[in-house]
Amino acid sequence: MTFSSIMALFSAMLALAVIPDASAFAVVARSIASGFTHALVTVLGIIVGDFIFILFAIFGLWSIAEAMGSLFVLVKYLGGAYLIWLGIGFWRVTSKNVDIEGVKELSWKSNFLCGLLITLGDPKAILFYVSFLPAFLDFSSASLLDTGIIMALVILVLGGVKGGYAFMADKARLFFQSAQAKSRMNRIAGGVMICTGIFLWAKA
Repeated sequence: MTFSSIMALFSAMLALAVIPDASAFAVVARSIASGFTHALVTVLGIIVGDFIFILFAIFGLWSIAEAMGSLFVLVKYLGGAYLIWLGIGFWRVTSKNVDIEGVKELSWKSNFLCGLLITLGDPKAILFYVSFLPAFLDFSSASLLDTGIIMALVILVLGGVKGGYAFMADKARLFFQSAQAKSRMNRIAGGVMICTGIFLWAKA
């Protein structure tokens, strides 16, 4: 990849990443409910999902993906159901103290799966790597270095943007330390999760 193509791909990724979408909403919800660290694990799941799409695109595996089209639809529905289930869980949490370190109701594995499922079921991510990525890279001559550069851009852009969303949401959460305010924040996070899950279903 040339420097100009790298910068062009960086700009395209950045433009898409800053647009609020299902993954951004999920990261914000996790940060509000359980803190910055939990949200970063969700971001990691999002990045790994993008890595999978990159490998599919570069190594010509989209024919397999197309043959498994119904499986991707299933992933969307599973991801949506998972987010709605998490959202309902947040609504049912009763805050009895002012612990601002976050609710530890989800394991890191659950946070990671949340980000991964959202990405694998995101039509925008699929469209980008199928339709737009070939404009920046000739897959027939792609090297391991090219693959590494694209993955590094994903870490830089998605990690930076989604991590920024998580950081801002976490800072906002710290202003609400009472049990009543904490309960409201959990309900906001739950509502965001439920709406995100419904959004994924609508796009399936």
